[in-house]
Amino acid sequence: MRYMLMQAYGGVELEDCLPMTEWDPADVKAHIEFQRTLNAELLDRGELVDAQGLAGPDQAKVVISDGTNPPKVIDGPYPESKELLAGYRMIDVERGARSRRRPDPSADRGASGCGRSRSGGVSTPDVEGLLRELAPRALGAVVRRYGDFADAEDAVQEALLAASQEWQTDLPTNPLGWLVTVGSRRLIDEVRKSSARRRREDTVTLLDLPPLASSTDDSLVLLFLCCHEALSPNLAIPLTLRAVGGLTTREIAAAYLVPEPTMAQRISRAKARLRGERFALPDDQGSRLRSVLEVLYLLFNEGYASSSGPDLARTDLSGEAIRLTRLLLDQLPENAEVAGLLAVMLLTDARRPARTGANGELVPLAEQDRALWNRSCVSEGMVVLTAALKKRQVGEYQLLASIAALHDEAPSYAQTRWAEIASLYGLLERMTGNPVVTLNRAVAVAMVEGPRAGLAVLEKLVLDTHRLYAVRAHLLEEAGDLLGAAAAYAEAASRAINLRERDYLTMRAARLSTRRDAPAPGRREDQPPPA
Repeated sequence: MRYMLMQAYGGVELEDCLPMTEWDPADVKAHIEFQRTLNAELLDRGELVDAQGLAGPDQAKVVISDGTNPPKVIDGPYPESKELLAGYRMIDVERGARSRRRPDPSADRGASGCGRSRSGGVSTPDVEGLLRELAPRALGAVVRRYGDFADAEDAVQEALLAASQEWQTDLPTNPLGWLVTVGSRRLIDEVRKSSARRRREDTVTLLDLPPLASSTDDSLVLLFLCCHEALSPNLAIPLTLRAVGGLTTREIAAAYLVPEPTMAQRISRAKARLRGERFALPDDQGSRLRSVLEVLYLLFNEGYASSSGPDLARTDLSGEAIRLTRLLLDQLPENAEVAGLLAVMLLTDARRPARTGANGELVPLAEQDRALWNRSCVSEGMVVLTAALKKRQVGEYQLLASIAALHDEAPSYAQTRWAEIASLYGLLERMTGNPVVTLNRAVAVAMVEGPRAGLAVLEKLVLDTHRLYAVRAHLLEEAGDLLGAAAAYAEAASRAINLRERDYLTMRAARLSTRRDAPAPGRREDQPPPA
């Protein structure tokens, strides 16, 4: 709803509100400060459409309100000369009562009853969660209306930033509408600054938004757009986190351990490559869906086994990957591979509570306390996987989920059905040709046929990662070659970027360097999630 709130000083007589001509200088100063603060707050809330000072009272109406009753017109088009008309505010609010809310009396000594109060807010975590949930829906609505993804994404990010500050103390009744309104106005403001007059006028007419399109569809469109084949994973993942996941550039930069300006440039490059792309689901969803699943899985892996930094895992990233995959499955419930991806995430993430010790150190799979595994997460993953396999459209993510399920079902490391895992890895290797799958198959083969058989699998494997040396070190240790194992552990440690993994590998190398008389006990390196 739109309201024009008129400000009249002079002959207006309200209880506890003297004509401005009779105010003390201190009251006038306080009132001016109040007006500035009110304008800023209305602007931040996205409710201020326009505010102007009027040249004279001869062509305006005077409207007054005591803050309790509805605003009242006290003069017609030609107000009496005794009225000094100061100006007006045009506001856009969701409910009529919003325009009549009484502020804290101490907020303005000169204009009692003119302003707004603060409603109860919500805690910071609740606001952050709400913003992440609403971000893709708001962005989808703005992009669908205005057509330019890059400009709309910038505008919605500004709206999200304003909301993160405003909603702590005053949560709007329609948070999604608030974001769409503020984002739209920020976009229009930018157009006004940078476009020709005709374009400005055409764009301003779009202020009255139509009913929001399906928010779920828009979220799905955004996910597909961010995973465009023109974008490498290095660009697609950050863009997905920002546009669909609702993370700020600062949060994404922290996750990647890069400066915020560096991440901002990376996201800008991604958006630039998408400029002009149609905001709609691709005609060939099958080819784009593969990219979507790959980005989500890479995002999950980066969260579950962080490639760098001081912590072994980033639960914010893995959690966001799971949330987005749930969203995708809600839209494509019949797609077995989407279900398989969600299943492998759930079944793998279930082991996370036992993967680190009290001080954050890595705990190998063989030594994990399985009582700490999240059994509800395991149960959900099993249900999702079973439903996917019933569709008889087996793909790589269902195979990965089946392997994860065998680990989660096993009562102990030794009692794991390693032969079945080795067989599944073999099938997955033939299906994908992924060298990381071969690396994992080597571990499973070693458990069935012995460490020498596992080392044979690694002989021709070329993989530029510390994990290759870590697995080789483990198998050499199992085969009794302690010197070779120590050297391989040291090499793996020198290549590891994650501090927790580096510490673990360094410790293994140091222990083996001091032992020469007997093979080390059967400690096994935690298997990295297959990529």
